Amino acid sequence: MERLVAFQNQGQNLYGMLHLPQGPGPHPAVALLHGFTGHRSESHFIFTKQARHLARHGIAALRFDFRGSGESEGDFADMTIEGEISDAAAALDWLSAQPEIDKARLGVLGLSLGGLVAACLAGRDPRVRALVLWAAPANLAEVLSKGAETAPRPPVPQPKGLDIGGLVVGHEFIRQVMTVRPLDEIRHFTGPTLVVHGTADQSVPPKDAQEYMNALTGPKSLLLVNGADHTFSSVAWEEEVITASTNWFAQHL
Repeated sequence: MERLVAFQNQGQNLYGMLHLPQGPGPHPAVALLHGFTGHRSESHFIFTKQARHLARHGIAALRFDFRGSGESEGDFADMTIEGEISDAAAALDWLSAQPEIDKARLGVLGLSLGGLVAACLAGRDPRVRALVLWAAPANLAEVLSKGAETAPRPPVPQPKGLDIGGLVVGHEFIRQVMTVRPLDEIRHFTGPTLVVHGTADQSVPPKDAQEYMNALTGPKSLLLVNGADHTFSSVAWEEEVITASTNWFAQHL
């Protein structure tokens, strides 16, 4: 069963889709955190596919738009890393309150910037029982600097930040890029973590996956997808990633 849902954080509505397995539950559940400028379906609908795969295997999934992204309320120019961590915690609050969900068995999966957010959340929030990181940046300043260098046009100053590809990236987001330290955060998480990365990722270097592995203190596993790009954009790559992620949560939630 799938249903559109809404929940609030700091007075703004976040919209998402809840995927439920068959049966009365309560079910374990996973919150899916999209990437920078992404949305709750993500590239080539990989989040939709992942959520449905989880539900078919007895695990509920909530994929939602962060504030300022997708269909959720808010202005993208006001988006910050700490704001997205707060949104993710609000998603766990909402999941925990649903009668179909076992609040003692919650996991988080994040893609790209969403992976960085997931790493920080897991290090701070004891409700996170299991974690999966897809192409997560360990050194966000380095990634964004490289992205700016290769962009078709340079960033253009705006009153609230920088125009990057038609979106205003706010001053506070830029400041937090230098202050948020996901590797330090994730050291506080002792639960099981699966780190997934494509070997041909041109956006976030594969070495970042090894940096997360080095920082993790709990059970961990590394999946390097041979030849895969940043969003695993082939049927074979996404099937490998989706199956491995579902198996990880099935084992650990």
